[in-house]
Amino acid sequence: MAGQNQKLEALVSEDVAQIMLINEKERRRLLFAGAGIAIALLLVTIGLVKSPTSPGSFVGVSAVSGEGARTPAATNKAPVAAGKSSPALKTPWGEPDLQGIWSRDVDIPLQRPARYGERELLTDAERAELDRRIADIISRDSTESRRVRGTERDVNAEFVQAPFTMHLPVGRRTSLIVDPPNGRIPPLTPEAQKARNILRQFQLALLQPTSACKEQLPGCAGGKYGPVSPRRNETPSMYLSGGGGGLINRADGPEDRSLSERCLGGTLPDFGSFNGGFSRIVQASDEVSILYDLGGQNRHREIPITTAPHLPAKVRQWWGDSRGHWDGNTLVVDVTNFSPKFDFQGAHENVHLVERWTRLDADTIEYVVTIDDPTTWTRPWTVKQELKKQSNAANQIYYEPRCHEGNYGLAALLRGARVAERTFAEGRGPDPATLCITFNGCGGFVRGGFADEGPDADPFADPAR
Repeated sequence: MAGQNQKLEALVSEDVAQIMLINEKERRRLLFAGAGIAIALLLVTIGLVKSPTSPGSFVGVSAVSGEGARTPAATNKAPVAAGKSSPALKTPWGEPDLQGIWSRDVDIPLQRPARYGERELLTDAERAELDRRIADIISRDSTESRRVRGTERDVNAEFVQAPFTMHLPVGRRTSLIVDPPNGRIPPLTPEAQKARNILRQFQLALLQPTSACKEQLPGCAGGKYGPVSPRRNETPSMYLSGGGGGLINRADGPEDRSLSERCLGGTLPDFGSFNGGFSRIVQASDEVSILYDLGGQNRHREIPITTAPHLPAKVRQWWGDSRGHWDGNTLVVDVTNFSPKFDFQGAHENVHLVERWTRLDADTIEYVVTIDDPTTWTRPWTVKQELKKQSNAANQIYYEPRCHEGNYGLAALLRGARVAERTFAEGRGPDPATLCITFNGCGGFVRGGFADEGPDADPFADPAR
């Protein structure tokens, strides 16, 4: 035991020494950069990419391995054949080793854009053109041509997007979804569609007196411009857990605002987002721990390796109840018992996940998850994503949780709403009900750095030009 402790102390001392050797100038640069730039630099620092001249780069970087690699020469290694994997790396106790920091190195949409039909793969020429157009939209400055002066959008989201957007090279696949074969989320059940329609009508009622409906922006699709709705004081039909920046156009209390505004924006499964995301996996003989960094919002997940049954059905948890076991070289995780306040693509407490984590080689983990909720979708669906290993040495100091501003900002947002109401009551300001304060409804560059419509709309989704 004494010998083991000495070895552990030596390893810890070595890690501390490596941390102290990190370039002090680089640490100061990260510390004093603006909040948005600091986040962007952190995402770059995790070792995703290296070439400063490749098309589709963000802040001068682009992917060099995995799905993002253009040719084997780009990585100085032969590509891994589909369906094959290297001999599994093992932990000291003999189980497959999944440990490390893992992140995607390409951008692939969750659903296949309709323009690609049944096609699974893009050509290199198509990928290069998408990279070029996306880089142009995200990096373009806030010139007069893309601003609408005197509007809410001008102060809301019509500015340069590069500091807030993680732009990786476009991957070969047209969707992360591999089943159904059309690469699309299955249709909703009639009951789920009815529930969404009810919520949508409530959203439109609250947007009705705002510029979003007056200007007929896409966020008001299906609605119309008119006076303040008498529904403004209604209780929503469900807990508002999805959507960034507020799912409804109101701020009567914290429940009106989104989880992301409250620094609780992560979900499960997690495929990363437009502002980054990575996972740090640590293993023990009876447990796997995952730290998810969601572009500034961190959360821990514990997965026991056990044959014990799930918790009783009446016990519900925000991220569900995970139970893991090894199937050969694959970690299989069964997840149930989600909270009714949980949200994934509009599904809640009845979601059932089966995750499969397989290390294909020294640098790659394949993550496959089957998602089932018979109360939400007409059939199960499956997503596959490859994650690339990042440098432990370059990232070992970045453990601190972030997004604390949400804990303060939300209180200020609610206070501001009360001040606006009082000012209006005194005849000194506009009716707060006429101001657009939702994320996806008010227009501007809010969907991953893309505009709602026009030449700056998402090239993945818009028709080929």
